[in-house]
Amino acid sequence: MSRPMLLVCLLLILIITSQFEWRQQLVSDMDTNPAESQKQHQISKREEGVKEKIILSQEKSIQKLNEVVKSLREQLQQCRSSNETTLTHWVRNLSSKASHLCDESNYTTEWDLNHLPSSQSHAPRAKASWVA
Repeated sequence: MSRPMLLVCLLLILIITSQFEWRQQLVSDMDTNPAESQKQHQISKREEGVKEKIILSQEKSIQKLNEVVKSLREQLQQCRSSNETTLTHWVRNLSSKASHLCDESNYTTEWDLNHLPSSQSHAPRAKASWVA
């Protein structure tokens, strides 16, 4: 017999015997004690029940966390709005005070220049101005 034919025959024998062994294992698995298979079925049902409870618990936790995140976002938005309002109020106050101070300073400078003694009245008068 040639070498390739011998290899083909060995391969066929190997395939046939392995299928026979697999069938034997399947039959023996089916022949096992029905009480054991019932116990395995009950155990798997319990495991599924526990897994479902865990999943439900995790979903509730996720929902609570989402509510907390939503609440925190709302609080952050309120703080931002409050800070913007306060900042706008401060800017307006400072602007009006600065304007008032500039007006007072201009008035004082003009008054000082208009009331110089007569010996200094020949000097050119300069009007103070503020550059904003």
